[in-house]
Amino acid sequence: MNLSARLQWRGEQGEALVLSPFVVLSRGQTQRQAVLTQSVGLLPPPYASAQSDGENDYSMLRLNGQWNRRLAEATRLEVRGGLGEARFANQTLRNEFDAADTLLRVIDDDSKVRDLSFNLNGKLSALVEGERGIVSGAEFEGTRRAETRTTLQNGEPLLTEFGENFNAATSRFALYAQDEWNPTSQWSAHAGLRWEGIATSGDQADGSLVRNVSNVWVPIVHAVWKPEPASRDQLRMSVTRSYRAPTLQNLIARPSISALYPVPGPNVPSSPDREGNPELLPELATGVDVAFEHYLPGGGLLSANLFRRNISNLIRSVTTLQTVSWADVPRGVAQPQNIGNAVTQGLELEAKFRLSDLRPDAPALDVRANASLFRSRVASVAGPDNRLDQQPPATANFGLDYRLRSMPRRLGCNLNWNPAYKTQLSDVQAVTVGRKLVVDANALWVFSPSLQLRLTASNLAPADYVLGSSFDTETERDTSQTTAGTCVNWQLRLELKL
Repeated sequence: MNLSARLQWRGEQGEALVLSPFVVLSRGQTQRQAVLTQSVGLLPPPYASAQSDGENDYSMLRLNGQWNRRLAEATRLEVRGGLGEARFANQTLRNEFDAADTLLRVIDDDSKVRDLSFNLNGKLSALVEGERGIVSGAEFEGTRRAETRTTLQNGEPLLTEFGENFNAATSRFALYAQDEWNPTSQWSAHAGLRWEGIATSGDQADGSLVRNVSNVWVPIVHAVWKPEPASRDQLRMSVTRSYRAPTLQNLIARPSISALYPVPGPNVPSSPDREGNPELLPELATGVDVAFEHYLPGGGLLSANLFRRNISNLIRSVTTLQTVSWADVPRGVAQPQNIGNAVTQGLELEAKFRLSDLRPDAPALDVRANASLFRSRVASVAGPDNRLDQQPPATANFGLDYRLRSMPRRLGCNLNWNPAYKTQLSDVQAVTVGRKLVVDANALWVFSPSLQLRLTASNLAPADYVLGSSFDTETERDTSQTTAGTCVNWQLRLELKL
């Protein structure tokens, strides 16, 4: 169940208050059966078949607010904030059997997570000397996580040396001031300075707290040039710097054991244990963007955007063979790490227009299309394919919408394409992603301004989604491939405005 509301109050002199509560409740149950067939490998198969039953509950409550007030004729104050809490509980019971259906192992995993989040932003803007503006503000946001987890193997607790309770937190602070002005009728610009700091903390396996604090001074430079003062066409240029904090899940140091290879024995790199890293530092990116926007007479848009980002302290999950406390032999462990610097750059093209605006005798088709080319390089990993995680070399999207003239009905379709690609994560580890082609269609019946019916069909050409991984060392090669089937998703939605 999703429940949202909006409360708005308006006062004198431009004063306004908006409150937006939001509630999410969900419950799920899963039942899974698995059969394991192993024809190669030095390690014996850990089981012949397995059954898993799982239950999960999720709840989230959030309140967002915004307050605007005019302090003077040319001075405005805007305050935005939010407070939220989310709880997630998951319990999984897994039974493993040998070929004679004899019970070999029982894993009972019970976890509870409580997240608190809050943010508060204030902005003061004032007009001076006509069209010149001064903007200053402060931002604060934070997240806190408390996680409790117990894992039993055949009734005996695992990972007892780590305890059951772990905590992690991130906080971000920012102060900025900038000057906005129009030097000429064709140029507008703003420049300023921003200070941003991030603090992260997380419990280590021995119970001690690791805390990292970093900050950066960021220049703010943005300019817009119009070929003609009265035209909407414009060239935008900007220089930015930004922080990205590690996720709370990456800061939790408690390991998660591979379900396929039980302890205290060994595992393989394609089925590693997983462990967080409370010593992670935030990523810092410095970027340059140049974009040109051309507006068509009928309201269409043609745009091109070039960008480049230099990233330091890149966070990536790396699998290595480690001597661990929860096993008698070394095991493969996947752990997020700061692996150094990276560079990413790309070109993004977009077009939105009505076909009849280009040719009067053309049908009333709304066309939307975009295409992107990406190139990236991680300095600490040898190429080729040493790109950023989950960044394909290209993407493309094409869509059409048609309004029937004889009745209040709209038809639409959309095609999205991502090519197959390989990412070299380290000198010995790589992942591959298969080609992805998604076709969607929709129909909208408008009965009145307050009543409409929408039918949506997603993934009309369902195809398998393929993910692969490989580990190549001097003595061992381990490869795996996961093929996930997809299906058509139908949705019928009645929209009523009160």
